Amino acid sequence: MPKPSAITAVKGFRDVLPEESRRWQEIEATAARVFRSYGFGEIRVPVLERTELFARSLGDTTDVVEKEMYSFEDRDGTWVTLRPEATASVVRAYVESGLVHRDARARLWYGGPMFRRERPQRGRYRQFHQIGAEVFGRDDPLADAEVLLMLARFLSAVGIGGVRIEVNSLGDAACRPAYRERLRAFGEAHREGLCGDCHRRLERNPLRLLDCKVESCRAIMTRAPVMVQHLCAPCRVHFDAVSALLDREGVSYALNTHMVRGLDYYCRTAFEVIAEGLGAQNAVGGGGRYDGLVAALGGPDVPGIGFALGLERLALVMAGDAQAAPGPEAVILPLADAAVAPALSLATRLRDQGVSVGLEPAGRSLKALLRAADKQHARLAVIVGEDELKSGRATVRDLARGEDRRDAFDLSAPGADLARWVQTEVRA
Repeated sequence: MPKPSAITAVKGFRDVLPEESRRWQEIEATAARVFRSYGFGEIRVPVLERTELFARSLGDTTDVVEKEMYSFEDRDGTWVTLRPEATASVVRAYVESGLVHRDARARLWYGGPMFRRERPQRGRYRQFHQIGAEVFGRDDPLADAEVLLMLARFLSAVGIGGVRIEVNSLGDAACRPAYRERLRAFGEAHREGLCGDCHRRLERNPLRLLDCKVESCRAIMTRAPVMVQHLCAPCRVHFDAVSALLDREGVSYALNTHMVRGLDYYCRTAFEVIAEGLGAQNAVGGGGRYDGLVAALGGPDVPGIGFALGLERLALVMAGDAQAAPGPEAVILPLADAAVAPALSLATRLRDQGVSVGLEPAGRSLKALLRAADKQHARLAVIVGEDELKSGRATVRDLARGEDRRDAFDLSAPGADLARWVQTEVRA
């Protein structure tokens, strides 16, 4: 009978191995610490939502809704979608849970997988992971500046260099319609040079012209009118105040007048985090203000602002080289069957004290067991054979120094004493 072929992961989906997941854990722990210092609480939302949630929030003309969502009909006839982003889910939870009434100015952060059927590329996959934060109930410039300051502090704390924050204003319902028509007129005047997708955008949402990734279209749109030159007075005052607060706190940012973000719900302040070395698709994350989104999803007219960062891309641009996952502090090596139960007991007592311990099976030579311990990048090998069982004291080999400490380890000592001994030796 032929051997069955190996099953591979679905295209665009990938495994995160210990070497990389260690870096992810550092990013997630830093996010939890920094966001908590700014008064944010964690929210966890489901990965599956009603398709209508994203069609209504993201906009029918966005690439996400038109091309990229994983949507299917459930058994009861309901159309559901694997979440392509989390802001809409957080807003739904904010409204549905009643938090909108109990804590209208809620500050929430989240992390987890998202799903978009894009062309896989470096740092961008069909299942990807984001960390994000949302602030509700605030429409003042201070809220925008504080979110951007927290974002800058987080990037610094996690050791991400070579990135820049780009900021723009997208106006609001008072000034954006007139700008949209100016942009439409510009697009019509240059229709022959635009791609087919941009022809459709001209009719449905001309702001998407600025978001096209086709180089010929991007070259044309560099000459297009920009929103910051057509802001109404309130939007201008708001943007100037945000800029002044950022300048006062020394937050480094750049004005990008052609940034529109990829989703329809943004207004006024919008921003992106750009990293070098990631190719043409060099955005690590971004966000902005979405003052009409809560109302659009059935809640009261509550303003909001937030951002999301791609975990895969953050890990790529973190300072320092990727390191192998750390090995156990000690590996216990039983040399005979009679040593298996005492070895397990010893490992359990040490683990209960917070010591990272590996445990090898018996039945191999000491040389083979030491090779196994070394392969795990352990610092100490605790050898338990018949002689050690008789004396009640184990032999410990320092694998980094190649030194043996015979009778160094009292097998009957309390777990806390043994743990202190191991940790002292590891630090030496």
